[in-house]
Amino acid sequence: MNDHPETEYKQVRGLVRGLQLLTVLNRCDGGASAARLAELTGLHRTTVRRLLETLQTEGFVRRSESDEKSYRLTLKVRELSEGFRDDEWIASVSAPLMAKLMQKVLWPTDLCTLDVDAMIVRETTHRFSRLSFHRSMVGRRLPLLLTSSGRAYLAFCPDAEREQIIAMLANRRDEENRLARDPEELEKILQKTRRQGYGENFMAWRREEKIAAIAVPVYVHGQVLGCLSLVYMATAMSLERAAQRYLHAMQQTANDIEQAVYTLQGPDARRP
Repeated sequence: MNDHPETEYKQVRGLVRGLQLLTVLNRCDGGASAARLAELTGLHRTTVRRLLETLQTEGFVRRSESDEKSYRLTLKVRELSEGFRDDEWIASVSAPLMAKLMQKVLWPTDLCTLDVDAMIVRETTHRFSRLSFHRSMVGRRLPLLLTSSGRAYLAFCPDAEREQIIAMLANRRDEENRLARDPEELEKILQKTRRQGYGENFMAWRREEKIAAIAVPVYVHGQVLGCLSLVYMATAMSLERAAQRYLHAMQQTANDIEQAVYTLQGPDARRP
């Protein structure tokens, strides 16, 4: 996959420079002068001053009260990230890593995160894999108790969170949530998942009874933020064979995603 796909539109140079300026100014904790910002960005001083005036007019930048030559970001900058959640960070950085994984495993993979009472597909290689049997997966909701990603999430998430989720699902009388009303059977499945280090589904979901899948947790700052699953036709191989072939590569990709998010967010970031 191309990380920078071509489009029919040219880059808006002023926007690119404005974002570059905001990024650099964000790294200058005490603020910075136009001259210093020009030095750090490589932009002409006149361009920097014009961008700063525009950002100041829009409320994203202000002049320092103690030093009128210095500029600082305002709280309005936070509006740019208020609607951006951790699971969206993880999806944005996972795409190129999942593309590399697909070259090794060939079968499609999905990155899923919890969405209240289901796992939701945030990123996928289905549309690129020659072995895919589903082209449209992003945004699809998957049952927690019957899919490999759901079982992996429940097995490795904190106890209190797992108990709340299972209690919620147990109140539903549909067949997809039957396991929530059978705590002994569900606990056996989750214990097996922990021993193996991955969740599994072999034709367990009636709506997708021809497929099998294995899934590994993706940790960010020590907490399970999502699961990476590999999906294949059940007739192609057993779960044991799939794990033998692909588990190591999946776990490595999960680790790479964790490191990429860690680098992007910084060591002090925490899941809300």
